[in-house]
Amino acid sequence: MRPPNQPTNTSAVINQVETAETLEQLPGLLRVESTVTLGKAKRYLITILILICNLTQFISMFSTVAGGFELSKILGQPVGPGKANWMAAAYSLTQSAFVLISGRLGAVYGHQKLLVLGGVVIVAFSVANAFCTTYSSFVAIRALTGVGGGILMPNAVATLTIMVPPGKVRNFTLATFAASPPVGAGIGALMMGAFLQYSEWKWHFVSVACIGAACFGGLVIVLPSETPVDKGGKIDYVGIIVGLGGLLLFSLAWNQAPADGWETPYVIVMLILSLILMVFFFFWESRWAEEPIMPPSIFRGKSFKALTIVVLFIYMAVGITLWYMVAWQQLIREWSVLEVAVGWIPYGLGASFAVILAAWLIPRLEAQWILAIGCLTSLTATLLLATMPEQQSYWAQVFPSTLFGSFCPDFVYVAAQVIASNSVSKKEQGLAGSLIGTLNLYGNSLGLGFAGTIEANIAKRHSSEVLGFRSALWFGAALSAVALLMDLSLVRMEKEDQEGWKSTEGELETVGRCSLHGGEERTER
Repeated sequence: MRPPNQPTNTSAVINQVETAETLEQLPGLLRVESTVTLGKAKRYLITILILICNLTQFISMFSTVAGGFELSKILGQPVGPGKANWMAAAYSLTQSAFVLISGRLGAVYGHQKLLVLGGVVIVAFSVANAFCTTYSSFVAIRALTGVGGGILMPNAVATLTIMVPPGKVRNFTLATFAASPPVGAGIGALMMGAFLQYSEWKWHFVSVACIGAACFGGLVIVLPSETPVDKGGKIDYVGIIVGLGGLLLFSLAWNQAPADGWETPYVIVMLILSLILMVFFFFWESRWAEEPIMPPSIFRGKSFKALTIVVLFIYMAVGITLWYMVAWQQLIREWSVLEVAVGWIPYGLGASFAVILAAWLIPRLEAQWILAIGCLTSLTATLLLATMPEQQSYWAQVFPSTLFGSFCPDFVYVAAQVIASNSVSKKEQGLAGSLIGTLNLYGNSLGLGFAGTIEANIAKRHSSEVLGFRSALWFGAALSAVALLMDLSLVRMEKEDQEGWKSTEGELETVGRCSLHGGEERTER
């Protein structure tokens, strides 16, 4: 039998969601009152639609990473040092901020309702993107689209855990869900490249909206009725407003500074205001909030503070590596967006394999070593790009960098979720998992701001675009190196602490027949 305080099994992707038996074991502030027994066909249909919905948002997200420079030129924005970062940063910034809070909103108002709301936001603003004629309006709409993604993700996970009982099917489902970002990156890049080369870029966003409308519309029809699991529950609106404000303004200041310069008054004002809001947020959460969204006690967990820094630094490096790989290939080597997209195919394949490999490793290797492998692959990928000559074959350094880099995100995410859940109390496990997911997405946005500042200043000082890119990549490598050293020296989780991640299928089926937190099991067909 498993230890009583440990999660029971893993796809090793979305952590203790798979076999949660209590509210506290669900990540992302997900609160599930009961399981739902559906007819097999209906359950499969709902599952497939949710997976496609999540894939759709990542197709949208990464299309402006691959096509960001070309779209910036079309919309009249210079693509010089630090000028186009918002194309890649806007979506992930708002997505990361809303991931942290939307699970709680789903518990109070209904996970399915929030899932559909996220879809409506994505579809509506994808259509709006197609009609943008200026860079500023386009980026603003991308940020609003990211809000939909942030609302969608935790509530999609919550809905899946209700619909699919623990076992092999749920493991496969959640592994597929976790593979959405790399697969979506490849598909989004290919779609954007094809539309830019053979048609008009606007039709890409219309296509994304049509796919989303079909999937989310289907969900509205087939989802069973639900009662919010914490209907009438308290929501820390002050904490939400102050916390979101601090996160958004901090990243906004750093991503705007490369274009406007740190001597611009409003950039400094945003940075100072963000810091004030963050300080007030922690005071509010620790002293006055009745239902805090981020209680400070969570940071007293063993290894947890160090873990959050490692995760933030690594995902900052991941965002930097992908963005400057695109920049180098398109602006220096004059590749088309479609050629870059084809070059990304190994990334999607490698990352999908990494999900499975990480799941296999969790019961066999200490989680901090899996995290270290992820840090090392990030460091290797970034160093390969930082040291390559101005002109070179794709196969010499970009291809191996793509392969190494593909293993980093899932190795880090999986290991971090396991360590986080074992570093805090049972009551705080869900919140810890939610914070790891937020740092993942927020790091992608924040890293581009820091790297863009370095790029812009170096390029201006030395009149060299290549040197600016190279300096930004060296910064990404330094982030990976610091994260690796912190992991090896400060993050600890012994293998025996992971024994609860092993289980037999019989155990899983038993859990799968039990409702969560004493809720009634109900049947719908």
